[in-house]
Amino acid sequence: MKNKSVKTQITLLLTMLMATLAILLLAFMLFISNSVATQTAKKQLTDTVRSNLSYVEVHEKKPAIAAEFSYYHNGITTLIYSQNEALIAGQVPVSFQAEVPFESGSIRTVNSGETDYLVLDLFLAENWNHGIWLRGLAEAPNNDALTFNLLMIALIALPLFMLLAAFGSHHITRRAFRPLEHITATAEAINEAKDLSGRIALPVGEDEFSRLAADFDQMFERLERSFEAEKQFTADASHELRTPISIIKGACEYAEKYDETPEDHAETISMIHRQADKMAKLVSQLLNMTRMEQGIDSAKMERMDFGKFVDDFCREQHWDSSRFIVKASGHIPVTINPELLGRLITNLVENAWKYGSDEKPVQITVMADHEEALLMVQDHGIGISPEDQEKIWQRFYQVDVSRSNQEGSGLGLSMVKQIAKLHGGYMTLDSSLGKGSTFTLHLPLLKKINFLK
Repeated sequence: MKNKSVKTQITLLLTMLMATLAILLLAFMLFISNSVATQTAKKQLTDTVRSNLSYVEVHEKKPAIAAEFSYYHNGITTLIYSQNEALIAGQVPVSFQAEVPFESGSIRTVNSGETDYLVLDLFLAENWNHGIWLRGLAEAPNNDALTFNLLMIALIALPLFMLLAAFGSHHITRRAFRPLEHITATAEAINEAKDLSGRIALPVGEDEFSRLAADFDQMFERLERSFEAEKQFTADASHELRTPISIIKGACEYAEKYDETPEDHAETISMIHRQADKMAKLVSQLLNMTRMEQGIDSAKMERMDFGKFVDDFCREQHWDSSRFIVKASGHIPVTINPELLGRLITNLVENAWKYGSDEKPVQITVMADHEEALLMVQDHGIGISPEDQEKIWQRFYQVDVSRSNQEGSGLGLSMVKQIAKLHGGYMTLDSSLGKGSTFTLHLPLLKKINFLK
């Protein structure tokens, strides 16, 4: 049984179950048929004897028998006896040789040689002291013959029933397991082709196989996303780390070939430190991006007052208070991941400082607009040209560095966009060259009644 397929096992189990039920049904039929046959014979005996009783009267210890009286009817013999149990009228069946005492009102089974009889006695009284007996005799149903006939029928019908049960079970099992076979075949094809973009795509339903297929599709989607994120991380890391590694390698080779002054040596060490710090920061950002793309950080969501969260977060960063202004409205309920949203705010504010004006502070505004919660970070810096506004969300894209005298990795805004997406929101940009930029985070606004609960 262990080496057989699940489909075969279920087919065998169903067949065995049907066979067991058939045997139990046969046993029940045998019991019922025997009981019904006996009860039917007893009722027929009782009805016949009581019917004949209505056609007999007693006068002076003698019976007066009407013409309607039937001594033999439907296999039932009716006899008339005196009070002293002497036969007055009727003929005793030849096979009934038993001497049975008279007992009014009860049906008894009496064995007489090879034949069992049902016996019913009724007493018809003339007065308090005298009367006659009516005795009804009927052969008891031959239950052994009935059982034998049913068993012979069972011996013929049961094998046919087993074949039909096996065929039906196999057909039902095959139809029931068809979605599972499709799931298995699709999973094997995906594995052989090493193509995680394949999907099982069963019709949507509430049965177990539909839910299993949906779970498999979600698993394949997560695996594909994870694999693509890993490929992206590898490609990005190899591309962006090439430059700092080359700089560090060149500095080391220069230091090995030439005698450096203490000042040159210190400058070389400082350059290596700067490039190493840049590499560490870049790797950290790439890892954060990968984790977010895989949905690792999105599970820790909390309900919060958006305005209070932003205000508290900005104050906890120990930023120079002269460089930013927070205007936050209260009672703006949202569901957020505090760590991720803190990272988004930090990236937006640092970006605003990088490309903004030193003379005017960055303005951070939190407000509600219809069904959205808004976080706006506004600077008064160089602005972004229309042709660059769509590109700034791409990984490693940077505007002209010469315009800002700043250097970055080009991952900050890409990370901001990803964090917004994980929260079910999105980013917008309003910018003009020479006037500054306003980055706006749009988040779904929760109903206040749900937030207060």
